[in-house]
Amino acid sequence: MDSTPGAGSFAPLQAAVREAGLMRPRHGWYAAKFVTNSALLGGSWVLFACLGDSWWQLGTAVLLAFAYGQTGLLGHDVGHGQVTRSRRAMDVLGLVHGNLFLGFSYGWWMNHHTRHHSHPNHLDLDPDILRRVVAFSPRQAEGVSRLRAWVIRRQMVLFFPLLTLEALGLRIGSVLAIRRGVVRRPRTESVLLAVHAVLYAAAVLAVLGPLRAVLFVAVHQGLFGVYLGCVFAPNHKGMPVRDGADEPDWLSRQVLTSRNIRSTRLHDFCYGGLNYQIEHHLFPGLPRPALRASRPVVRAYCAERGLDYYEVSAARSYREILRHLRTVSDQVAQGAAPPARPRPSAVR
Repeated sequence: MDSTPGAGSFAPLQAAVREAGLMRPRHGWYAAKFVTNSALLGGSWVLFACLGDSWWQLGTAVLLAFAYGQTGLLGHDVGHGQVTRSRRAMDVLGLVHGNLFLGFSYGWWMNHHTRHHSHPNHLDLDPDILRRVVAFSPRQAEGVSRLRAWVIRRQMVLFFPLLTLEALGLRIGSVLAIRRGVVRRPRTESVLLAVHAVLYAAAVLAVLGPLRAVLFVAVHQGLFGVYLGCVFAPNHKGMPVRDGADEPDWLSRQVLTSRNIRSTRLHDFCYGGLNYQIEHHLFPGLPRPALRASRPVVRAYCAERGLDYYEVSAARSYREILRHLRTVSDQVAQGAAPPARPRPSAVR
């Protein structure tokens, strides 16, 4: 049911984006992106090999965390069909970037992420909400374990530290998904995950002593998780959540649960285009280089339909996330029903 005032058909916006040529493939851009990203990832490992058993390797771990994050963002584009429409090519590129390069299941992520796009910020249907330790609504704090209750009471302070465990969580989720048979190619995915784990461990242990190896892995994987979390958290966290069976129409559902980051070209690079979260959710297959150009088209259409197009600075987005987490903690501590929360107001 559409309960959003001013909301309307998505078809005119879809037609406008297509007529502007924004949906056309960008094979040249992506070819260059694959080359430069491979150079970044491969060059980071070459630097690792050249430095040897040195404390400077902690700097390499930081560089590799960024390279892994960029690789994950490129894999995200692949999964959405932005790079190629060929299912076979998507699967090959996805398995290479997800399973082999990063060590987590592409098939599991595709299933997880597709459901998120269908039901963003739904307390019962969005897996990005369901798999978190923190609570985005007091309802999520009902009947939880003592450990999770302890976290929820302190979740504003713990939110960013918990992101250091994101890479570990992705790997645990991957293994469980493969064991449960929820991916289409469990054997292929298992082999590629094993190859990644063996090569990663062999490289680290061949170059570093035990203490430096442990610290290198902790810094690399921890900062990789923080980078992913900092890219994905502003997209929806701290925006309105919902539950129940009634869903607004597609246009309203995607726009009203998403937050854009006011962006420079540097933001575009670091966030992998996800800083244009409204445009991405409305058009998941829109190639990354077309997201910036689609913004004025989408923003004008939302204004015409009376839909709030929400966009803030990156710094403000993180402040809003933390403020929302603190509000939920306070509501849980007081045992009070959550008041109706007005949609935040952006400074244009």
